[in-house]
Amino acid sequence: MNVKAYLNLLRIGDYRLLWSALVLNLLGDGATYAALAWITLDKAGAAGLGVLGVCLTLPVILGGAVVGPLLDRFSRRKLFIYDSVFRGVVVALIPLLAVTGALAVWHLYVVALVYGLLKIIPLAGTPAVLPELVPAEKLQAASGLEATAMGAANVLGPAIGAGLITAFGAPNVLLLDAATYLLFAFLIHRIKAPLARPEPEPSGDGDAKAVKPGWAPVFLLIVRDRFLLVLTLSFGAFNVSAGALVVAIPWLTKYEFHSGPGVLGLMLAVMAAGELIGSLVSGAVETSEKQMLRIGVLQLLSGAVLFFLIPTALPWILLGLALNGILSAPMTVLGGVVRMTRVPNEMRGRAMTLMRTVMAGALPAGSALGGMLLSGGNYNALIFSVAALATAPGLLTVVLFRRTPFRLGVTAADDQRTERGTDPDAETVPAAS
Repeated sequence: MNVKAYLNLLRIGDYRLLWSALVLNLLGDGATYAALAWITLDKAGAAGLGVLGVCLTLPVILGGAVVGPLLDRFSRRKLFIYDSVFRGVVVALIPLLAVTGALAVWHLYVVALVYGLLKIIPLAGTPAVLPELVPAEKLQAASGLEATAMGAANVLGPAIGAGLITAFGAPNVLLLDAATYLLFAFLIHRIKAPLARPEPEPSGDGDAKAVKPGWAPVFLLIVRDRFLLVLTLSFGAFNVSAGALVVAIPWLTKYEFHSGPGVLGLMLAVMAAGELIGSLVSGAVETSEKQMLRIGVLQLLSGAVLFFLIPTALPWILLGLALNGILSAPMTVLGGVVRMTRVPNEMRGRAMTLMRTVMAGALPAGSALGGMLLSGGNYNALIFSVAALATAPGLLTVVLFRRTPFRLGVTAADDQRTERGTDPDAETVPAAS
């Protein structure tokens, strides 16, 4: 692993500010979830916790539909800052209401709804602005560090939140998190790059043509570009299997191993550690013309290792989860480079929002599949199903892109102009057909 790739990247001041703000945001999100869950459990029990979970996740779809166009119509810097300040104020209302004795359970649900609606702003906005902050050859390292931050935050955020709850109480944890939102806004304000409203990029004839607002041009872009379409559909299918594992792991803990939270935590930690390793390694590897082929091979292998979960013995389960994490995390990193390259800047906010919403929306479908099969005790059928959902798109990607090069700096629009013969550089920029 080339650690220098990360060190050189972090020497870029604007990127260092953005990455630090993202890490802070993700850790704060994890602590917020732990605090909200603890207060909800105390006030409304397990049923209330289920409602909280819906409030945190379901609005993401609606939020994506609204936020995507905003990222392409307004200053991305202002959206980052306004979102962070607003959510900080909303989160701070909980400890203030707790101090006055006026806190009700519906207040918690409202905060969760606001979080779910707006969380897509940093999630989609970060990859949308990365090409503005780092050169093209460093996008893979930037994508790797972003994935690493997400993986680490998923593990450390709730753990930090739990420790702070013990030390200071859940309402005070939310007060601390409100302060991190304000610090996030301050760090974004310090970035020197404009992060302004994206302007149309020049076409082949040198004229800048405005892209139509709304979702129609984004849908057309993804459907017409084989790179983006295959990535979106194959990653969506893979996330169905990931959603099923969310259900399968607790089921194994209780019904196969007859154990408690310790074994559950061990399995989740092993999988998260695998993802961190995969993200770190893949981000430090140079981008290749075989980028899509690499993604296909990784997806094929990460699906195949799920068969290690069929023997319901803990060592085999841990091995399968670790390998799945190590192999699947690089898919996200390598795929992020392809998406950031293929989508033009003036559509990047909507496209990133749409693709991440589709992928995130596949997780509940997998959980529903897992619940349905496991309710009948069909564990082996579940593993075969999720392995097939993971491996089949990987095999398709290998077949489709075994001879198709990926080129940094070549967008989907560039390829279309080349195919029409309108690109003056058509002879020097081969089409990725």
